[in-house]
Amino acid sequence: MDAFLACPDHSPAAGRSLTPARGAPASSPALISAVQDLYEFICSGPLVERIGYTRERIAESIDRWLWCGSQVSRLFRIDELRLTDAEKSRIYHFYIPVFLWCEDQVADHRSKYNDGDEIPPLVIGVSAPQGSGKTTLVFALDYLFRVSGRNSATLSIDDFYLTAAEQGKLRETHAGNALLEFRGNAGSHDLQFSIDTLESLIKLTKEGTKMKLPRYDK
Repeated sequence: MDAFLACPDHSPAAGRSLTPARGAPASSPALISAVQDLYEFICSGPLVERIGYTRERIAESIDRWLWCGSQVSRLFRIDELRLTDAEKSRIYHFYIPVFLWCEDQVADHRSKYNDGDEIPPLVIGVSAPQGSGKTTLVFALDYLFRVSGRNSATLSIDDFYLTAAEQGKLRETHAGNALLEFRGNAGSHDLQFSIDTLESLIKLTKEGTKMKLPRYDK
């Protein structure tokens, strides 16, 4: 599982009113057609309903979708005008919907506090099978938050593995248990360290405060 931390500060761009690209000049039929096709593709995504988006809301925020698509394409060095079907699905059916859902969670988190309150960061956890793309997703989310003018930080459960010495002691204590012989399985993480780290992170409410995060050295 990767833990994604998003600080709830809103950038000016995030609050601007977005107009549907369908209002583009009539002198650009090719552009309108391309955007309309992409709009229909976005609406067909498997996550749209689950993140609370309707066709109308997508139309109202289509500029945001296009901007996010451009940023993610730049991040992964993909030509946004020549996306393969797989690339288009990853970006518009996966990365962007999850990011927009995260934005909604941050907005909801912020709404629970009054002006002038010290708002703690919001921690969002991502859990999925090994090799399913958690790290890449969180990499994209972190980038989108940063280019949107927000602060964010990421953590992986790998960052809380026992040290080599601790893992060796665990292996010796449970000799014969193959599941505890190497890192990766339950029992090979420092759970208390992970709890302490997350609890310390959500206490970073004052602007300018910093904290070092653990990183697993493979």
